[in-house]
Amino acid sequence: MSKYFKFIGLLLPFCTMCSQKENKKDIGFELIKEPTLYFKSFVDCNMAEVWVGDTFRIFPGKYGEDPLWGYSKELKYASGNNAQEVFNKKYEDFKEPKMPLNVAPTAEGLHGAVWFETVYQDHKDKSGKTLYALYHNENYPNTLPYNNKTGKGYINKNWPQGLTGAQTPAAVCRIGIMKSINGGYSWEDKGIVLEDLQNRMILKPHNNSVTFAGGVGDPSAVASGDYLYIFYGEYGYAGNYEAASYSKEKEYAGQCISIARIKLTDLDQPTGKAKRYDGKGFQANYDAIGSPIKNIQIAMKEGGGPSSDSNSKYYWGPSVSWNHYLQAWVMLMAKSEGPSWKGSSIYVSFNKNFILDNNSQDWTVPKLILSIPGHIIWYPSLQPIGEANAQKLKYTSLQLGEKARLFYKDQTKDTAVYISNYSIQFKK
Repeated sequence: MSKYFKFIGLLLPFCTMCSQKENKKDIGFELIKEPTLYFKSFVDCNMAEVWVGDTFRIFPGKYGEDPLWGYSKELKYASGNNAQEVFNKKYEDFKEPKMPLNVAPTAEGLHGAVWFETVYQDHKDKSGKTLYALYHNENYPNTLPYNNKTGKGYINKNWPQGLTGAQTPAAVCRIGIMKSINGGYSWEDKGIVLEDLQNRMILKPHNNSVTFAGGVGDPSAVASGDYLYIFYGEYGYAGNYEAASYSKEKEYAGQCISIARIKLTDLDQPTGKAKRYDGKGFQANYDAIGSPIKNIQIAMKEGGGPSSDSNSKYYWGPSVSWNHYLQAWVMLMAKSEGPSWKGSSIYVSFNKNFILDNNSQDWTVPKLILSIPGHIIWYPSLQPIGEANAQKLKYTSLQLGEKARLFYKDQTKDTAVYISNYSIQFKK
């Protein structure tokens, strides 16, 4: 372990750090080198966190069935007086919440593995214990086989390759909601809020990305007005996929980071209630074709393309927060530039409209924050560590101030860590 830490340190001077402020109207930022923080529990998602009273609590990790990687019970929680204390916890300090069980492939209920990505706290509950976790969910044709009556599930025919070898299947991602009424010690599944169906899966011979067969995933969510706005990656085809009529331009047109929303009052029964942005408003159904944020799509002439193509470039894995100092929304994202989401850079985009509604698409063109050649980095997030009033103001990864720590997953060869080497200071 200590050798690996030294190896990382030797590589850091070769990274590209950015400090940008183009003009008086633009939001600027500066990366500041900090002592390294290594997170000691498993992370492969956004960091879901919340204040329950005066206790800061986080929910990293993965839970449930996964034919490729094995059953996981790594979704855990840890608590403390502030973010820095919790992020310094040892692995053995993390505890398992009580989670709903996976059901049989043809039964109604929870299928596949889940990762908590965002926690929304119901402010009507003054105790702070009523929580809604937005989760990323992954399934395969054998964990969720196609059901002719419901139209749900997947058909194992011409299925694309998965992450663990040529004979393994790619996953399909969906987004769901769980609820806790005791501060996150136990959870009840409320169902799927966003998904793509079998007819939009991108199959062989066109899908060679070694990522997903299709679907929606890697979400981040924020409350604005009466709605929870869900930022997610779209991996499905923008129509009915048929090999004979496939168009990479059509696939590309419907993909990249997209937005849907659901009324806060619908979170207890979310299935079928969310609406995707369709290019004009939030009018497309939860399983229909939406339209991505145009400013965040990489143009095809600049290397952008469909996510099923291993050579395409696209942004993914958004992490969205409201910044009280800037009075603006901040979105971090990774950039995929090869198969299996390979990419070595993190970007940022801003939206100065607190009420998203008609302004939900008003994001700036992403700017480079950090590049580390030779590494694969993804799932960036800003954490309330280093800000003087973070504890007093109850900051989380969803609400931040002038300064925050930048965390990200960092992989070299076969070793990956969730790490922070920098803080980011914003300028207005």
